[in-house]
Order: sequence, then structure tokens, then C-alpha cells
Amino acid sequence: MKNFKKIYVLGAGAVGCFFGGMLARAHHDVTLVGRSDRALAIQDHGLAMECQTFNETIPIKASNDISLLSDADLILLCVKSHDTEKALKDLAPILPKETVVLSLQNGVANVDVASQIISTAVYPAVVYVACGMVGDRVMKHHGRGELLVGTVGELSLRDSENLAGVCELFQSAAVPCEIAPQILKDMWLKFLVNCSYNAISGIGQIAYGEMVKVPEIVKLINGITEEFLQIAAQKGLHIERHEAMAANDAIAKTMSTQISSTAQDLRRGKKSEIDYLNGYIVKLGKEYEIPTPLNESVYAMIKMLESRMPI
Repeated sequence: MKNFKKIYVLGAGAVGCFFGGMLARAHHDVTLVGRSDRALAIQDHGLAMECQTFNETIPIKASNDISLLSDADLILLCVKSHDTEKALKDLAPILPKETVVLSLQNGVANVDVASQIISTAVYPAVVYVACGMVGDRVMKHHGRGELLVGTVGELSLRDSENLAGVCELFQSAAVPCEIAPQILKDMWLKFLVNCSYNAISGIGQIAYGEMVKVPEIVKLINGITEEFLQIAAQKGLHIERHEAMAANDAIAKTMSTQISSTAQDLRRGKKSEIDYLNGYIVKLGKEYEIPTPLNESVYAMIKMLESRMPI
């Protein structure tokens, strides 16, 4: 089993701060790497974690210097999907060959992108956590916080050791973490949830629990899901309709007060990941000649809202 001593979180947003903060709270050697103002605030004053079971300020190292990762044992890759390629190209020349990279990102393409740029082991993590940043150093937790990890290819002995080490690390920090035998299916189920909720939450600036109180929105979610399932089948993913509906229903119940990362990005005037969510379904629909009008509609509306942002 691999032992991870030097841990870096590349991308100090809400997800990175939650999982990095949990590891640091358990006294692991963790450094958050993100934009300079957030890094300075956290370095000087600590990371304030307002969680459902505790409210603490966690001492944790933070920096905006990517060169620190030259001694990384484990990197939690938490940058936005549209920043993956640049971040890893910057990182590739200094990355130790034995480093393990764990992608905690939205979408289903980041591991493929990363694997084309770096030669170290890259694994996907399916993340279920509701959280958001308040200012530069306060991480507000709304619910859940578990991980599924795995490999999209055949599981080698090295993969088994790496993933077992990842699970033990997170479990030692009170983060549920399991190796998923069908990680690709789990990734697509999480991807479905992102496609079903993120754009609508962003357009309405509305929490998940409030969304499902509106019958017309529930109908829209179900329609987006039907289009998604057609695309997933073309990609070789066997997802039953009842599995898809259960995944959607669970989010509204277990993360009822959460607004999506897309909503949070738009609120801050930042570009969202919509091209890697509903936009990716629209792209695949064109390739497979499958109409995706509902995904295309919410995608277009998010692009409209982004177009109004100051350049």
C-alpha cells in the first residue's frame, strides 16, 4: 500500500479546501495551491471550516507557487475543467514520476486529458460534497463529503496499492472513501447529476431542494436525463433509467441547500464549466446524430449569461 507524505491540492476552491482541510485537520502534510489572494489569507489566518459536525479554523499551508509540487507524493487535482490542460502542462516538467494524481473534478474527460500530458498515475474520483467558499478563507459545508476512486483501465498491482493508499489516507481523516469496481459508470452517474442540476441552478441562482419544488423544473430535469441516457448508451454505458432517477432524487434530498458550482461561478462573474457538462452532451449528440434540445437550451442560456460578463 502506498504511503502519501507530501500532499498538494492544486486548485484551492471549495472542493479542494474541503478535502484538503479534512486531511490537514487529521495532521497530514497538506499544501493548498491556488490564487495568491486566497493563498495569502489562508496562510496567514488559517482555513475556516464551517461543517455540519464541526466549526474550526484549520492551520494549513497555502501558496500560489506551483513549483512546490516538485516533491509531491499525491496531488488532488481540483482546478476547473477548462484549466486542466494548462495546469498540467505547467506541472509536467517538475512532476516526480512516482507522484499519484487524483482528479476531483466535474465532467468525465479530465483523466483522459491529464493522461495525455503527464506520465504519472492519474485516477478519477467521484466526488459527492455540497460546499462553497465565503470570501477567501471560509469553506461552508452543506452536506455529504464522500469519495469513490478507481481506474478506468484494467486494475494493475500498482493501481491497487495506490488506490488502497488513497482510501486509507482519506479514511484516516474521517472522509468515506472506497474503491469502485465500475468507476466509469459512477463517473457518468455523477456527470448526469451535474447535467441535470448545475445549469438550472445557475440560471435561477436556486438551491437544489428549491428546484424540485417546481413541477416544470422536475419535468425539465427528467427530459435532460432522457437525452443523457441516449448519449451514455452510445458511449457504452449501461445506466438504467431507475438508477438515473435515483441519483437525481438523492441530490435534492442530501444537498438541498446547495447551489451548483455553475451558479457560484456565475455569481462571481467567472466562466463556468458548462462546456464540459451539458455542452459535452450537446457535442456528443451532434457526433452521434442524436437530438439533445433540452441540454442545448440550458447550455445556450448559460453561454448567454457568460457573454454578459465583463472581459
